[in-house]
Amino acid sequence: MNPLRTLDTGVLEGRLNIAIGQAIIEAHQAGEIPDTLRFLRFPPTALVGRHQALGQEIDLDYCRENGIGVVRRITGGGAIFMEPGLLGWELALSRKTLGVSSLPDLTRKICEAAAEGISRLGVEARYRPRNDIEVQGRKISGTGGFFDGDTLFFQGTVLVDMDPRDMVAALRVPQAKLAKRELDSAEQRVVTLRELLGDKTPAMGAIQAAMSAAFADHFGLDEQASTLTEAEFEAARSLFDEEIGTEDFLTGVDEPPSARGDLAGVHASPGGTIKAYLRLEGLAQNRIRAALITGDFFVTPPRVIYDLESSLRGVYLDEFEQAVRTFFDQAGVEVLSVTPDDFIAAFREALDA
Repeated sequence: MNPLRTLDTGVLEGRLNIAIGQAIIEAHQAGEIPDTLRFLRFPPTALVGRHQALGQEIDLDYCRENGIGVVRRITGGGAIFMEPGLLGWELALSRKTLGVSSLPDLTRKICEAAAEGISRLGVEARYRPRNDIEVQGRKISGTGGFFDGDTLFFQGTVLVDMDPRDMVAALRVPQAKLAKRELDSAEQRVVTLRELLGDKTPAMGAIQAAMSAAFADHFGLDEQASTLTEAEFEAARSLFDEEIGTEDFLTGVDEPPSARGDLAGVHASPGGTIKAYLRLEGLAQNRIRAALITGDFFVTPPRVIYDLESSLRGVYLDEFEQAVRTFFDQAGVEVLSVTPDDFIAAFREALDA
């Protein structure tokens, strides 16, 4: 039976936590480590998804005034709030371990394993597509991931115990997202183990044990407790210093200033919200000068969105739909519940605005 290396790195600064995740991916790709499950926690931190516009998703002033860290993840999806009472987990697994290769199928498989682990704690957890785990119709875990080569990197949370006030104030949760579930506030959307179990809430170590056992059982792996290697930590430090810990990485995706005259469109798909911005050029304003795509969707690998934006520069408007389809056909992109037509629809909304 192949090993599942399990780590607990405790509470670490947010950007360093993300850098460690990237270092684990690179070590796994290089064959230096086996399949790995890491448990991680954060000081109060707002985390924006890889493709989200920072200022739209996070109340930066509130975070600054209240000492809340702000971090950009390397995975897609929506903005989340973490604090020491919330448990994070992340998996680095090989395609061979998983047995299936499509991202939607893998998401279901991993989320069902995570739901089983949470259920072992005394609640009835269920996977809700596209990437949530719920108890009694309320979210107790959000997840997301991507392939990088033969390595799947997949992250999730367990809402153990928290004061929701900072979460509500730090995150700009769209009212449309709440209205879709007939909710008045983000607090109604989530539930914690503490709220469900009260004084019977297990200790953090017991929660980790239940989760790791469920993952090992579902994937036929042998749990082996371990620690981060010196090489992984050194790589994480380099990634932190050179990219993930920098302000450029955090602020690299944001809504363009409206004064620049960009066209903007929004398309809500089953796989997430896509926001598209276009700047045109030419005497007839019929050619794309620049394109920007933001949103809470998932694509594999995440950096492919930047390649799509670059590929659209100089494309004439009557050719852009075919250009998008050709890009996805040739780039080997995997998506979770979004399609090339969804990206086209977002750009079409911008052009029709």
